[in-house]
Formats: sequence, structure tokens, C-alpha cells
Amino acid sequence: MQLRSDFDAIANWVETNSSLLDLGCGDGSFLEFIRAKRKAITYGVEITDTAVLACVEKGLNVIQQDLEGGLALFKDQSFDTVVLSQTLQTIHQTERILREVVRVGKQCVVSFPNFGHWSHRYAVALGRMPVSKSLPYEWFNTPNVRVLTIADFEALAHKLGIEILGRVVLHHGKTVHWLPNLFGSLAIYRVCGAK
Repeated sequence: MQLRSDFDAIANWVETNSSLLDLGCGDGSFLEFIRAKRKAITYGVEITDTAVLACVEKGLNVIQQDLEGGLALFKDQSFDTVVLSQTLQTIHQTERILREVVRVGKQCVVSFPNFGHWSHRYAVALGRMPVSKSLPYEWFNTPNVRVLTIADFEALAHKLGIEILGRVVLHHGKTVHWLPNLFGSLAIYRVCGAK
């Protein structure tokens, strides 16, 4: 199994033996990875039946819940790290989930495909919705309900009073430093609530 390129970048911000909540954890691949790499105490939240079953079969702690309903199940600052990895673009209530993520986590990691990548801009300029490695679905079958860019996320974080502690931008697994909103296909942020 090939691991996603953002797993290592996220792991760099996770302390050994810390508690971690992965929202939209899918089949638990990241939970398995971070549990092995950082000895983290892990929990996941997922809505899809097959993904929840895959987590259970791997011996992972998972709760079946729709993130759109919020995170009222969890107390303030109840996890050292909350991860929302490549899930933000599938959420209808974006502002609400971001407020909840920084409420529940002492630190949070949010990653998303960057719609501002030059190839996506080019596809739109040609009159088509982009399809790429980071946005692999056609417009008619995508689970994504939002498209956002690095600049969009940073503006929303500022509006919500979310502090950006770090950022890594990748393209095909390599870090992008120069013009990341144009040349990065995946953005990963380390954030926390306003202090």
C-alpha cells in the first residue's frame, strides 16, 4: 500500500505518545501510520459504513458520525492534535467545522487539494473543470462540495481568528517553496485557536 504524501508532513507535527483525533479518517490508513510512527493514542471519526468497518477490522478506535453535525461529543482541548486531512473540501459547513476543530484540539492539522494550482487554472481557462491527481473526480461525481486555494484558506483562518502555526505545500510529494498557490497541489496547515 502506498501512503499519501501528506502523512509524513502531518507526522512531523505530532508528538510521540500524544492523543490524536482524525476527522474523516476513511479506512484508517493514517491512524495506523501515526500509531506506528508516533505511538499516538488514536481515534477516528468517519461516516461511511465500509470505511468504519475497515477501521474496526484494523483494531482502530472509530466513531461513526457525520462531521456536518459538529463535534459536540468532544470536550474543549480534549486531543493534543486533531487532523482534518483532505476532508475540508467535502464539508458544507466549513466555518463551523473549522471552529470545532480548533476547539477540540490543542493543535490542528488541516490539509486540502489546492484548486489554485496552475493546472487547475489552465483547465478552467479551457472551459473544463479540472481533473488531476489531487482532484481526481469529474464534476458530476465528486465528493467535493467546495473548491479552495491556499489564499482562500489563509483568508478564512484570519477571519475566524485561527492562528496559522505552520504550512507545508506539496506537489507530487515534493515541497513547494516558490509561489505555492500556483505550483502546489496539496496544502497542509498546522493551526490552533486564538490564544
